[in-house]
Amino acid sequence: MNLQKFKILKSSSILDALKQINKNKKGFLVIIDKDQKVLGITTEGDIRRKLIQKSNLLESIPYNKHFIKIFEDENFTLLFDLFKSEKINYIPILSKDMKLINIVSKKQFHVMLLKDIKYDLQKLPKVNENELDFEVFPKPWGFYKSTLLAQHVQSKIITVFPQGELSLQKHKRREEHWIIIKGEGKIILEDSIMRVEQGRYIYIPTGCKHKIINSSIKENLIFAEVQLGEYFGEDDIIRYEDKYGRMKSEF
Repeated sequence: MNLQKFKILKSSSILDALKQINKNKKGFLVIIDKDQKVLGITTEGDIRRKLIQKSNLLESIPYNKHFIKIFEDENFTLLFDLFKSEKINYIPILSKDMKLINIVSKKQFHVMLLKDIKYDLQKLPKVNENELDFEVFPKPWGFYKSTLLAQHVQSKIITVFPQGELSLQKHKRREEHWIIIKGEGKIILEDSIMRVEQGRYIYIPTGCKHKIINSSIKENLIFAEVQLGEYFGEDDIIRYEDKYGRMKSEF
């Protein structure tokens, strides 16, 4: 994040602030003094309310002196509580002498948690915030949502619609662990067929053909899947049969 796009001097005008916000595309600015010390935060909403009160564009910038912040030496877990507010999407990270070190966004924080990325408040990693927007994937049999995307583990919550079923498949580079959360159905493991219900645990070794079927005509089948291995790409799916006519490497 280019911090210069988010800083503006207290002596600047509302017009200057609007131009700066237009550049950073994030809807807020950090107000600083001539010594680069942070004084507060202003948002598009603050400026809009000021203009509604018949202020003009050349007046000084309105800002909140009692703003949410985190200091560089504080534990990053504090962000869990700070981001609970729906109104807070960005939090400035300050040094002890009140200078801006970094800015962390709620989406950035959530992606780092999702992918188990190690970081500190001074050196935040670059992440693709859009990953949160695409974490729920629709499929012909239902949908799944990723819950963790770390280096050697990936986990998902998978929902299979009534009478839906995954393809008969296997993986060469990962094993899978399933726990049935809700519903009931059938699982095929190689030549075995077993009924499963809420609370059942299933281990699927690497290279084992497997398939799950929702046998209900009314209720969804929901299960948690934890993948362990060296690679989790869609091209590690080898299909043997598929109800929906998909025989290429797609989940």
